[in-house]
Amino acid sequence: MIAIKRAYDPAEKSDGTRFLIDHLWPRGVKKEALHIQSWIKAVSPSDQLRKWFGHEPSKWKEFQHRYFAELKDKPEAWKPLLAAAQTGKVTLIYSAKNTEHNNAIALKTFLEKKLATKPRKPRTKLVPA
Repeated sequence: MIAIKRAYDPAEKSDGTRFLIDHLWPRGVKKEALHIQSWIKAVSPSDQLRKWFGHEPSKWKEFQHRYFAELKDKPEAWKPLLAAAQTGKVTLIYSAKNTEHNNAIALKTFLEKKLATKPRKPRTKLVPA
């Protein structure tokens, strides 16, 4: 299971394993207060994409499309999150003020699609006897 939570909300045991997924550290938050397993900067959107988006709802669909393309190019960044989610609850920690249009929501959607996709078995060729 994957959840999301703002960095400014208190940590709870029910959060499971917590990962900070922003490129920048949340302003005014002490390291001890986040109670994170790790800070995975590499999974955050590029600076160029983040600045273009600016949390504008009208750009949300295009932001997701571009962000997913970036994520597909760096599986080493998100695969640890996927592995953690396969074994227990994971909470993605973010600091954006906009709670409806942010990289955590998009990343959660991306990871949930990966979790729902069953690995394909390699096709075997039938050899005539």
